[in-house]
Amino acid sequence: MSRQAPTLEDVAREAGVSRATVSRVINGVRNVDPGIQEVVRQAVERTGYAPNRAARSLVTRRTQTVALIVSGAGDTSEGEQSAFTARVFADPFFGRVVAGVVGYLRPRSMHPLLMFAESPEARQQVLSDLRQGSADGALVVSTHADDPMPALLADAGVPAVLFARPSRPVPLSYVDLAHRDGARQAAEHLLKRGCRRIVTVTGPLGVGASQDRLAGFRDTMARSGHPYVPVAEGGFTLDSGMAAMSGLLAEHPDVDGVFAANDLMAQGACQVLRERGRRVPDDVAVVGFDDSSVAATCRPALTTVRQPVEEMASTMAALLDEHIQGLRTDPTSVIFDPELVVRESA
Repeated sequence: MSRQAPTLEDVAREAGVSRATVSRVINGVRNVDPGIQEVVRQAVERTGYAPNRAARSLVTRRTQTVALIVSGAGDTSEGEQSAFTARVFADPFFGRVVAGVVGYLRPRSMHPLLMFAESPEARQQVLSDLRQGSADGALVVSTHADDPMPALLADAGVPAVLFARPSRPVPLSYVDLAHRDGARQAAEHLLKRGCRRIVTVTGPLGVGASQDRLAGFRDTMARSGHPYVPVAEGGFTLDSGMAAMSGLLAEHPDVDGVFAANDLMAQGACQVLRERGRRVPDDVAVVGFDDSSVAATCRPALTTVRQPVEEMASTMAALLDEHIQGLRTDPTSVIFDPELVVRESA
């Protein structure tokens, strides 16, 4: 004969508190004394109680699921949509975002639902799903400054938090990095090393972060007496970094310093320099951006500007949780500070 599953009453008896108190703790109500919360948690563990998710959803009207939306700006074809998805999964940045989001959600029995919104049809499908209650709210990672998804979510009244400041003001919370400060640190480091013929490989200039990193780098160089910095636009990929570096070397063969706006492009730059017989960092110093897994595995290991992506993504999820629970009603912003990580490439 199978043993009956533990109930709220069993947990209450074990903890020596009321059933209502147990319910408040399990449902995350925040006005419960921390000591009582711990007693209830221990009682839950001892009894083996598992909340009935379906029953809880009927009471709280929450699915315990949040949409993680990766959104673009264009009207993409089917083939371009596949390429968009492939680029997302190939970029270590996205894996770090997922790790940060899951790190916050999992201990709270919440789950991410991955959605892509790279075309008008896809965006409408995402909105329809959210309106029908497929998730309690949305976390949005935009890949283009002209992304209409944030405004659509705001207009629909869907609780949402953005990774990165939107290009156009919308009443949504967001987390971001002080990108200009990070680029300033990169420029100052190259100049302190004695580099004087410095070039930069930007990210796609339709992305706000790319614009800010370029602006911060140019401003610092200008303040140091270098009013002109040769620029090549990349696409945040290894191949685009290689192509950009090849073009810059053809036009500026005496280059002695490179700032690439992400680590994948910096790795591509290092590869091209090596193929052309230029030693890194002896002949050319290279600085990347992000401090992704690529930075440590690149040869030589990359000096880079650290973006605390996992912490930023976790904070994004925490803000959304507060909006969903009604603990936060007005939009807010959290800006993180970058940090230069010095390794072997510069």
